[in-house]
Amino acid sequence: MTTIEETYEGEVTRKVKRRTSFKIHETSSSTKKTTMTTAPAKLYGKDLDEYEELDVEQLLSQLSPEEISILAKEVDPDDNLLPPSQRCSYECEKKPTGPLNRKKLIEHINKQALETPDKPEFKPYVAGTIRGKKWIPPENVNQKEADEQIAIDLGDEYEQALSQATQDEIIDLAAILGFHSMMNQDQYHASLLNKGQPLGLGWDGITKASQPKVFPPEPPNDTNIELSIQMVKEDNYDLKHLNWNNIKNISDEKFEQLFEALKDNTNLETLSLTNTGMTDRTAIKLAEALEKNCTLKVVNVETNFISPDGIVRLMKSLLNQRSLEEFRATNQRSQVLGNKIEMEITKLVESNPTLLRLGLHLEYNDARHRIASHLQRNIDRIRLSRVGSSS
Repeated sequence: MTTIEETYEGEVTRKVKRRTSFKIHETSSSTKKTTMTTAPAKLYGKDLDEYEELDVEQLLSQLSPEEISILAKEVDPDDNLLPPSQRCSYECEKKPTGPLNRKKLIEHINKQALETPDKPEFKPYVAGTIRGKKWIPPENVNQKEADEQIAIDLGDEYEQALSQATQDEIIDLAAILGFHSMMNQDQYHASLLNKGQPLGLGWDGITKASQPKVFPPEPPNDTNIELSIQMVKEDNYDLKHLNWNNIKNISDEKFEQLFEALKDNTNLETLSLTNTGMTDRTAIKLAEALEKNCTLKVVNVETNFISPDGIVRLMKSLLNQRSLEEFRATNQRSQVLGNKIEMEITKLVESNPTLLRLGLHLEYNDARHRIASHLQRNIDRIRLSRVGSSS
């Protein structure tokens, strides 16, 4: 028997639904002593206290091998360290007939499946007889909802204005309010441009595909390469802008002649070399020319085959003379520069006090924000210097 004594301050009130007995001894007016006696736990009508002192190993030694095997089948040891063969209660008593032959095993399974008869149906199939519940399609609820009109109270003033408005005025109002689903594209753009609604394109009109505008192709670049190189070499005063864009099959020798002449030129301000097939070899020559030229303001080498390292080399060359204001080099051989290259370009831009515009596709936000902030500071500094000089 187990006896538990508990002492409570104040009054004691309990409702217990089990086999217990209480004995309350009053010690004072404010303190009461409670003694609770609980019945011992039992298993199959026997007290568990009788099995506490038994030796399990002694009991197992008294069992026969057959009894141990039966006990092992009933008990699954929850031990992950044991191999599955010892934890599994299934034991095959048949001896192995030989090595596994997967092909024969599959053939035997298919043969056994074909030879096994199907389970007979409780109700034989009868043609034309409906079994179970017949499916009935639901009613078209959406059609009923579409037929119903929704009444919206807009007020007397708005209802009077809308009732007297024409169809074109309602379309213009829908375009102003941004109700794109109420109109087609032609109606929307005509309303925004205040051109008037096209004929036959009301609420019930059918929008036809608009014919694309035909623009004439751009004329080929007829710049004379030999003549332009000669003018750059002679430092011609009239040559301020040189455009070699979209000229194909320019040899590396022509690029080297141009960049060699560019080192001593003092009049050229804009150099455009877009889509000319420049590579890293010619880009290095251009970088050497930019380190010595002090009059160029804009350089554009977009849509070429310059690697990220070549772009970094060009950016480094801008720090020597610090005269270039705009540099563009997007759409190169490698679309993604990488974090390391972008951070290096960011440091070079932050060290350049004259660069105002940079045309490069940067993937990381940190590089974009830092470069944009520095270029804005350069623009503000130049603007303030002009204002101070003018005043």
